[in-house]
Amino acid sequence: MEIRLVASGERRAVLEASPLFDDAAHPEFAQRFLESVGHHLFIAYDAGAPVGFVSGVEMTHPDKGTEMFLYELAVAEPFRRRGIATALVSALRDLAKGRGCYGMWVLTDEDNAAARATYAATEAATPTRHLMFSWAFGRPNPD
Repeated sequence: MEIRLVASGERRAVLEASPLFDDAAHPEFAQRFLESVGHHLFIAYDAGAPVGFVSGVEMTHPDKGTEMFLYELAVAEPFRRRGIATALVSALRDLAKGRGCYGMWVLTDEDNAAARATYAATEAATPTRHLMFSWAFGRPNPD
């Protein structure tokens, strides 16, 4: 297995990993993500084929500094329970530390045992219980 940080000029790598995302990656959105400062995407490969990814976004606040938000993590079904998710999260965590982030965070459902185990295996803690509120505006149609 190989884990690679996708660079800004590697939109094709994102599009090839499209089956791992919730929906098909759109070329315009992929390029915008890759060109955005503080946006990071690691892809895990097995025999040259993408089998997992983690994305993170740096968030800076005037009184706190910069932290990493683990935006999304996925591993293809046949490759789960092999340590790929843990390796991906660890890669993002190490990048965050190297970029001077004071911490990293993620939200997951309380009943998501796989996610909880993965995050715990990468030194994450659950210091408090949180509620998540969201606003839905609909997805833009890129076409």
